[in-house]
Formats: sequence, C-alpha cells, structure tokens
Amino acid sequence: MIIDYILLALKNLKKRGIRSWLTMLGIFLGIAAVVSLISLGQGLQTAITGQFGSLDADKLIVENTGTGFGPPGSTSVRKLTEDDVKIIESVSGVDFVIPRFVRVVKVDFNKLSRFSYIASIPENEEQINIINDALNVEPELGRLMEKDDLGKVVLGNDFLDEDRFEKPIRIGDNLNIQGEDFQVIGILKKAGTFQVNSVILMMESDLKEILNIDETADLIVVQVQNEKEIDSVASNIERKLRDDRNEKLGEEDFSVQTPLQAISAVNTVLNIINLVVAGIAGISLLIGGIGIANTMFTSVLERRKEIGTMKAIGAQNKNILLVFLVESAFLGLVGGIIGAIIGLSLAFMVSGIASSALGGIDLQVAVSWPLLLLSIGFSLLIGILSGVVPAYQASKLNPVEALRG
Repeated sequence: MIIDYILLALKNLKKRGIRSWLTMLGIFLGIAAVVSLISLGQGLQTAITGQFGSLDADKLIVENTGTGFGPPGSTSVRKLTEDDVKIIESVSGVDFVIPRFVRVVKVDFNKLSRFSYIASIPENEEQINIINDALNVEPELGRLMEKDDLGKVVLGNDFLDEDRFEKPIRIGDNLNIQGEDFQVIGILKKAGTFQVNSVILMMESDLKEILNIDETADLIVVQVQNEKEIDSVASNIERKLRDDRNEKLGEEDFSVQTPLQAISAVNTVLNIINLVVAGIAGISLLIGGIGIANTMFTSVLERRKEIGTMKAIGAQNKNILLVFLVESAFLGLVGGIIGAIIGLSLAFMVSGIASSALGGIDLQVAVSWPLLLLSIGFSLLIGILSGVVPAYQASKLNPVEALRG
C-alpha cells in the first residue's frame, strides 16, 4: 500500500518538474551547509591545532605582543631582554630557558631571490635536542643541526618544491642568505605546520651575525620540570614579568602561551564558526520548509478535482492525508539526500584547494555517517511537518465542492 503512495507522489512531483526542484532549493542549501562545514570542522580543528605543534605538553612560549601574522615572536616590536630570561630562570619548576630568534631573510639561489622565515638553533647540544623535540622535526634528507654546524642550515620541506627557485635544492648546495653563503645539510620531513615547512634553521651566532642582532630574543622557549605543573609555572612567570615591568593584570604587553591555551583559543574560534553555520543552515531549512508548505498548498488548490474524484470513488480522509504527506516527505527526503551529496562534494573540493594553497596545512574531510543520516532524517522531518497543514486541508475537502473545482 505504501508503495502506491510513493509511486503516486513520484508521479505528481515529476509532473510539476522544475517547481519541485525549486521547492527543494532551501533544503539543498541548508543540508549542504551543515554537512560541508561540519565535515570540514574536524579536519579544520586538526589542521589548525597542528599549527601549535611547536608547543609540547611540557613546554611553553614567552613572547611580547606582536603586530601581525607570523611565527611566534617574529612580529614583536619590543624584544625580550636578558633580564626577562633571568626572571624566567628564577621561577620554581623551570628546567631550561632557551632564547630564540625568528626573523624574515632574503634567500638567493639559482639567480632567484625569495623571502623566508629563519629561526635560530641554540649552540648547546641539550638545548638543541629540546628545540628539535618541541618542533617535532625529522630529516627527510641529510641530518638535523648539531652544535658545531656554523655556516650550515637545515631547510623546511617546502624548499623541495622546484617551483620556488626553478631548480631543486639538494644536500650540499649553498644558499646565499642576507649576502652570506650557507651549506644545506638537511631538509625536514613535511610537518603539520606551514611555519616549519617554510623555515630555515640556522645556528644562533650565524643568525645574529648576518642580521646584526644585539637583542636577547624574539621569543623564549621554557622547558618545565613537570608537565602537570605547567599552568602554575606559567602563572608564576606571568606574575614575575608583570611585577618587573610594573604592569597591571590584563594589561600585559607580553604573553605566556601554554599548549592548552593555544588549543582552547582555536576551539573557541571553531565553536563560533559552527554557531554561525548552524544559524545559516537553520535559516535555509526554514526557507526550505516554507517552500515545501507553499508548494503543497498550491498543489491542493490545483488538484481539488482530483481529490474530489478520489473521495467519490471511496478514498477516505486518511488516504488523502497520506498522499500529500508522502509528497511533502519525499520533497524533504530528496532535498536532504541531494543536499548531503552537495555538502560532501563541497567539503572535498574546499579541502583539496585549501591543502594545496596553504602548503603545510593538510585539511582532511571527516565523513561522519551518523551526521549524514541525521541531516537527511532532519530534512525528512522538515518535509513532513511542512506538509501537515496542507495535507490536513486536502483531507477535509468536501468531495462535491472539490469536483466543482
């Protein structure tokens, strides 16, 4: 019996042609927005939190307030001082304090010039190991920096891209950085952060020399003794630096960044994005529901004689009610399925474009079957609810008046 209702609904929807597709447009947009954005959401969260891969659970970063987008410390106008380093070293629970420099330099190779981020490597073996561990780097070619590697550099994975200098860079090649030649001894494996993929790693004394640096640091990496105490250590560092600079709470011109704070900030942004998406999707689905209701009301008016004929040959009110409810449900169901397909397609398309455009960021699509089924089910529910009043109106038509048209 239900098959007959479905076949009749398909026949009527096919008869209305383009009107049926236009009716489902709002459903398409709403479901597509939900599916695409939520499917990308998990991948986006993983990709963005990957940008904080330089922060391990037992390490934090101290830097002055920056002026723009870039690696930590690279955009700070005021640099950290030797006094800041001593204050941080005096805090209980701090194991190592490693000042670092992050700058932008001009790189010449194969008669072409490019600009790239460059970061300092300390000249103490234990500190080098801490930095390598913090950055989570491994060599794809060659090796990592060692304490006696003056005049040498290690490059991020993006330097393997032949388009950068129109010629592949190999181990043993020389790069001219700020007018000085440096030998390439290693190229890193691809990382989850574009800063690491595009960075040049150089010994601190070399970096200071080519850039005439006399400041203490752009940022400070702090290794804590116990990762469970990292929040209290961070609070103590903040308090001591604030007291030393005579600054009030909340008005600091520096930040002490822990891994949890970084990830929490990212999650806050993503939650706001999800709320905006939910709002857009809700409006689209509301418009879709109104469209379905409008179409079904119009259908009742256009098919009064058909309804009268059905009642005249024995159709009951519940039969008429089911005919129109199945039609509206079918509009919601088809709209949901097509919207889910469009949403997934958009998600994969955006993922591919973003991953290629942003280099080191690998934006993956998380396909969630429960999400897809829930979205389609919700679309079906919207269709049914939108058709209840028109279907009820159709079922209550007087057969005599309906036959008169």
